[in-house]
Amino acid sequence: MNADAGADVALVGDSVGLALLTVLGSLRPDERLAFVLHDVFAVPFAEIGTILGKSADATKMLASRARRKIQAAQQPASAGRQQREVVQAFLAAARDGRFEQLLQVLHPEVKFTVHTPNGTFVTLGATEVATRARVAGSAARGHAATVNGRPGVISWSEDDTPLSLLVFTVADGHITEITAVVDPAKLALMDLPDPV
Repeated sequence: MNADAGADVALVGDSVGLALLTVLGSLRPDERLAFVLHDVFAVPFAEIGTILGKSADATKMLASRARRKIQAAQQPASAGRQQREVVQAFLAAARDGRFEQLLQVLHPEVKFTVHTPNGTFVTLGATEVATRARVAGSAARGHAATVNGRPGVISWSEDDTPLSLLVFTVADGHITEITAVVDPAKLALMDLPDPV
């Protein structure tokens, strides 16, 4: 291995280590403890349960939940790019009112949750979500963002007040869930990036 290759491996290792620390930091304390003690140090679940004051089965579930979160966060960059492409196709179809193209990128059982000042509204099913895609279409003029590791879009008013946030869950090339926040009070509480 030449010196440049070694430096590249070290940089990749540093970035993977930082990413893992970031993910571990996002776990609940009991999940993090169960995962690290069991998966890193091979401590039996019964012993971890004693420390946490939980049963061995409950501790096993904590470690399993942590493992799933870590695996989800370690998706390859190509998966993120593919997810963004699906979202861009959805937004373009919504903006242009192309109903058939919307149906192609939506999972048949997609869930669309909208948080408004008047409450939270949920729409289920590709046909119904495609019909109501105007909210998403107007957000297509927003800026792409990553929200908790998922593709999203943030839109601002001319005075840099956030107008809407859309977050997408994509699996197997289809959007399975969309969460929209258009409630100004909720948007004001969020730690959103500055407008571009």
